[in-house]
Amino acid sequence: MKPRDVIYNKWKRLVVTCSWRKVDFVIAGTQKGGTTALAAYLKQHSDIGIPEEKELHFFDNEDHFRNGRPPFLLYHLPFFELRSRRLWGEATPIYMYWQKSPERLRRYNPKMKLILLLRNPIARAYSHWNMERALKNEPLSFGEAIFFEQERLRGALPQQHRVFSYLDRGFYAAQLERIWAHLPRQQTLVLKSEDLKNQPQPTLDAICHFLGARPLENVQPAEVHARTYPSPMSAQERNQLQQVFEPEIRKLERLLNWDCSHWLADKSDCGQPAVQA
Repeated sequence: MKPRDVIYNKWKRLVVTCSWRKVDFVIAGTQKGGTTALAAYLKQHSDIGIPEEKELHFFDNEDHFRNGRPPFLLYHLPFFELRSRRLWGEATPIYMYWQKSPERLRRYNPKMKLILLLRNPIARAYSHWNMERALKNEPLSFGEAIFFEQERLRGALPQQHRVFSYLDRGFYAAQLERIWAHLPRQQTLVLKSEDLKNQPQPTLDAICHFLGARPLENVQPAEVHARTYPSPMSAQERNQLQQVFEPEIRKLERLLNWDCSHWLADKSDCGQPAVQA
């Protein structure tokens, strides 16, 4: 067989395989909430196919949706080598925050399932800033970044700011309600990040049950993308963020029937190595 024919046949198989299947679930948030660790755990499951490239960024890419004909085959390409897996999934945590993503996800697959890991928004904001500082995207101190956040967010309008949204990403209730306006609540699983970190086996059991997959056995705790901090969050900064987020945390408690009082009292996650990204 000629090389040209080999390439043609492979392309044909790729198109046939990847045109009819849909991605079954996404780990859609939150950034700095344990999504990398969760993806690493689920890659160990023989029924689940997750691409090596963690964040595909398809549903937050405005270019894909400009002409009303999103290139879904392009979205499916990373799954070609995973075509034998019963379930396809990916992890792009900005989907939870990106305002247009829930509607696009529903239009793509009305049966799409979303896994949402929520981290203490106070600690999440500091971890986010620390990551951007390490990546040399952030020249400001944490206090300065918080002070100028609203001004910086306006610079990205009408979109959301991908980098400097330290506090804004922590207002989870509105993000959840936006998702539930487009996808049934029973197609979402909302968990605390610390449960994945501290109790991985029962948390992964719940996730596998939600996905309709057999449980993962003998789960060993994993820590992925942990970063050290230059210094702990100052008491003044923490008190400021407690005041900002307390109404939001109370609203989230009512929305999810959770007890998040420890989020307002805990100082342990704002100056030690960060939890999984």
